[in-house]
Amino acid sequence: MYSESDLAGAVEAGAISPEAAAALRDHVAAIRSTPTVDEESFRLLTGFNDIFVGIAAILILVAVGWIGFYIGAKIMDLDVNEGPRQVGVAAAFGGFAVSITSWLLAEYFTKQRRMALPSILLLIGFAGGFFVGLSAVWGANAPWLSEQFGLTTDLQHRQLAGAIGVVVGIATAGATWLHWRRFMVPITVAVGALALVAVAVGAITAFVPASQDSLNLMLLIAGVLVFVFAMRWDMSDRERRTRRSDVAFWLHLAAAPLIAHPVFHMLGVFDREIAGPMAGVVIALYVVFAAVALAVDRRALLVSSLVYVLWAMYALFEQSGAVELAAALTALVIGSALLTLSAFWQPMRRSVVGLLGKELEGRLPPTQQLVAA
Repeated sequence: MYSESDLAGAVEAGAISPEAAAALRDHVAAIRSTPTVDEESFRLLTGFNDIFVGIAAILILVAVGWIGFYIGAKIMDLDVNEGPRQVGVAAAFGGFAVSITSWLLAEYFTKQRRMALPSILLLIGFAGGFFVGLSAVWGANAPWLSEQFGLTTDLQHRQLAGAIGVVVGIATAGATWLHWRRFMVPITVAVGALALVAVAVGAITAFVPASQDSLNLMLLIAGVLVFVFAMRWDMSDRERRTRRSDVAFWLHLAAAPLIAHPVFHMLGVFDREIAGPMAGVVIALYVVFAAVALAVDRRALLVSSLVYVLWAMYALFEQSGAVELAAALTALVIGSALLTLSAFWQPMRRSVVGLLGKELEGRLPPTQQLVAA
C-alpha cells in the first residue's frame, strides 16, 4: 500500500510523471467511489517486514539502554544504590546511548529504506532517549544547583524543577527539529509540538502552583493551538498529495485528546454518575465534534471522545430500565451511527462545509474529487 507522500516522492524522483500519479489517484478514487482526500491516508506499515524490523529495533534499543546504564555506572565508578545523583549519571549514559543508536539506525531504515513503523519507533527512541538523558544530567545536579542558589523552600525547589523541565523540553524539541530536517518523518512535528506543550504546562504549574487547579483548561488551550497548527499544514495541501498532509494527520492526532479529554473532565463525566441532562450534553458535544471532523475531514476528534459518548449513552439506557442490555444497546447504537457517518461521509461533509461560506470552504479539503486536467 502506498501513501500520497510515496506518490509525491516518486514524482519528485522522476519515477513516474505527475500525469501518471494524477491518473492513479483518480482511478483509485473512482473504484472506491470516494474523493482521495476523504480517505485520510497515512502510512504505518509497508509490509510485515515493518513489524519484524520494529520488534528488532525495540529489542536493540532496550538492550543499548540497559548496557549504557551499566557502562555509565562502571566508568564513573558509581554504586547505583548510593543515591539519586549516582543513578542519574548512569541513566544519562543509557538515555543518550538509546538516542544515538536510534539516529544511527534511522540513517538506514528511515533515510534509505523509508520504512514507516520502524521510522516512528526510532523517532520515539531518539526523542525519548534524549529527553531521559538530559533530564538525568540536570536531575542529578539539582541538589548542587539548590545549594549554589541557596534554595530552601519547597516552592523554590519546585521552581528549580520547572526551570530544568523548560530547558530539557526546549532542548528535546530542538533535537526533534534536527531529526525532522534530516529524516522528514511526518510524526516528528507532532512529537515536537507535544514537547513544547509539556514545557509550557510544566513551567506554568511549577512557577504558579495555583494554576494546577486549571490544568484541564491549560491542556484545552494547548490542544486548540495544536489543532490550529495542524490546520495550517492541512490548508497548505488541500488535496492531500504531499508529506504535509501526513504531518497534519499526526498533529490532529495529537490535538484531539488535548481537546476532548479536558472538555469532558471539566464536565465531570467520570467523577459521578451521569444524569440524563449531563448525558445529553455529552452527546450534543459529540455531535459538535462530528461537525468539526466533517468540516476539516479528520476523524481524530471522534475517536478521542468516543469513550465519553459511550459512557453517556450507556447511562441513558441504564436509567431507562434496560440494565441488562445497556452495554449491548450502547454498542449497537453508537456502532450503527459511526458506520452511517462513514458511509455517508461525503454528502454530510458537503452539507457542513456548505454552511461555512465560500471563503472558508476554499481553505478546506475539497468536497469532491478534483480531476486533473
